[in-house]
Amino acid sequence: MESLRIYNTLARDKQNFVPLHEGEVRMYVCGMTVYDYCHVGHARVMVVFDIVQRWLRTLGYKVTYVRNITDIEDKIIRRAVENGESIRALTDRFIAALHEDADALGIERPDLEPRATDFIPQMLGMIEKLEQNGYAYQAADGDVNYAVRKFANYGALSGKSLEDLRAGERVAANDAKQDPLDFVLWKQSKPDEPADTGWDSKYGRGRPGWHIECSAMGCTLLGEHFDIHGGGQDLQFPHHENEIAQSEGATRQTFVNYWMHNGYVQIDNEKMSKSLGNFFTIREVLAKYDAEVVRFFIARAHYRSPLNYSDTHLDDARSALARLYTALKDTPPEAGEIDWNEAHAQRFRAAMNDDFNTPVAVSVLFELASEVNRTRDAALARQLHGLALVLGLLRREPRVYLQQAAGSESEGALDVAAIETKIAARVAAKQAKDYAEADRIRKELLDAGVALEDKPGGLTEWRRV
Repeated sequence: MESLRIYNTLARDKQNFVPLHEGEVRMYVCGMTVYDYCHVGHARVMVVFDIVQRWLRTLGYKVTYVRNITDIEDKIIRRAVENGESIRALTDRFIAALHEDADALGIERPDLEPRATDFIPQMLGMIEKLEQNGYAYQAADGDVNYAVRKFANYGALSGKSLEDLRAGERVAANDAKQDPLDFVLWKQSKPDEPADTGWDSKYGRGRPGWHIECSAMGCTLLGEHFDIHGGGQDLQFPHHENEIAQSEGATRQTFVNYWMHNGYVQIDNEKMSKSLGNFFTIREVLAKYDAEVVRFFIARAHYRSPLNYSDTHLDDARSALARLYTALKDTPPEAGEIDWNEAHAQRFRAAMNDDFNTPVAVSVLFELASEVNRTRDAALARQLHGLALVLGLLRREPRVYLQQAAGSESEGALDVAAIETKIAARVAAKQAKDYAEADRIRKELLDAGVALEDKPGGLTEWRRV
């Protein structure tokens, strides 16, 4: 296999990737809590790990990619009660919306997409093991908690000491806990909660804590020890820290070899999140921008770096993506596979093997586009197209992309028939030697977001800008 290096959050360094089983990769990524539409921060997680799994497959690995769905949690229960609907109706609706958004962004479906509510027995089994191993206890209020201080390596992933955590603002006070650091594994049902929010167990009727869900699903579907666990930077603590404590406390073995975390999406240098109220849903953004532009905007930043969201950055991404499509429009690619011995492909591969360095990989695409524009070489166009597809880009016929409206709503955009009518009027004006009118029509179209390009033989091509 190729020499791939991954930044391992646990080691705080890039490490050579060595899978547990030769030729195979098992990867788990924390998915969405489905009580609302996904926002751009969620889009980044999905695009980042879609590119990761695509590259692993490109290297020849057999990949099992799991991305879970959290479909039982306090926010879900509150929203369902507010709406007067069942938990299942709410979560089914937002899972469908999640799939619509992900499909639009060109994100391949994970191999397995478990719902937390389908793994309650496995969660309870893990909690029983933790209790047997001395890590879990049932408190006076009925909740089952994890005894954090009994896990010697707690804090290794986040780099936080127990003393730091003891004083941290994320530790909630609860008199029933043996220690304020302890976190809940099983929540006792309350009398006023809907019937569909609880399950019977030896600990009484209740529901799982958030952290135990991913431990149980990961261990059940990928084994108690697997290769890669990913998610957003905000999950590093406490979620992933708690996953390690639970999983290793129950199995008494290493949980995951490589931990990957993508950076935040920021607005005005502040993390985009629902809790802060400074977020845009994916579908709000797709009303204004093509989904591939959004994917390209995410892909050309390194996954561990902050990603600053703004219309200016998306406009720039739209113009840049159009340059790549224009190169393929003018020089259609020849048929065939990527030639990995070719110089551009080698630089692309080296970039992706360096902790999935998509900014450098994208720069190689622009180098290729410049060469294609200069030489009209169909073999280089094939390289450009093939390498871009590895990132999930340039999936459409160039003219289709270049001539479509900017977003799914695009109010005020000229339709194709209106554009063609104006182009025909311009041709007639030129034939009548009324060049002032021809220039006026060109400017009118440009002001409406349509650029014209006169080709040899009197043909006029157009694209949206």
